[in-house]
Amino acid sequence: MTSAERPRIGLFVTCLVDAMRPQTGFAAIALLERAGCAVEVPMAQTCCGQPGWNSGDEKAARDMALRVIEAFAPHEHVVAPSGSCAATIRDYPELFEPGSPMRARAEAMAAKTWELFSFLTDVRKWRPEGVSLPASATYHDSCSGLRHLDVKAQPRKLLAAVKGLEMRPLPGSEVCCGFGGTFCVKYPAISNAVATEKAANIESTGADLLLGGDLGCLMNMAGKLRRRGSKIRVTHAAEVLAWGEKASALGEEGAA
Repeated sequence: MTSAERPRIGLFVTCLVDAMRPQTGFAAIALLERAGCAVEVPMAQTCCGQPGWNSGDEKAARDMALRVIEAFAPHEHVVAPSGSCAATIRDYPELFEPGSPMRARAEAMAAKTWELFSFLTDVRKWRPEGVSLPASATYHDSCSGLRHLDVKAQPRKLLAAVKGLEMRPLPGSEVCCGFGGTFCVKYPAISNAVATEKAANIESTGADLLLGGDLGCLMNMAGKLRRRGSKIRVTHAAEVLAWGEKASALGEEGAA
């Protein structure tokens, strides 16, 4: 494969993956490389700016956006294993004045940014091969990926190629898990009530695994399930797609 056929990808790692679950980032790299991409992880990258932006601090969000735009300027595509972060980057143009040079750069950044499963499916037209996991699983659709980026069919299409994996429908799969970034901090009682209902729906499937595409959602649901005494294992779908039955669950030894 020539360099022209190997697009230069900048992996936006995300704060949670970097601090809490680095193996999700390694899984994303493995998947992108198998899909024929040349992957780089710019060391200058930082938070996408979503927490500040959601809290009304547009200056902090703009400063972070500038740093991200600069860090990923050389790359043909920017890919994130998170619909939440990818959606925030897609919204960067809103932080800058229309017609300004930085607005143009933000628009270019937004246009080349993708959520991982969408990029693998919609752009690279790739499906995994030789991956197996004899288990049952259900899938949670995170709010940002679903509503902002139309990510729903893509992860299910990829997971359908995993040998031995039985996917079970999740009641209320499109309903928020209660995390919502800073929402769970501002409104803990509401967040807990939402998470409790979500956990009950997950348990009703009888699945061995809960999969998803956003680590924030997954950590929130894993914590709630663990406190309920549930045996359901929780992991990012990228890890299953990359490693099959060798993928570890959140909270296991060596995991977050």
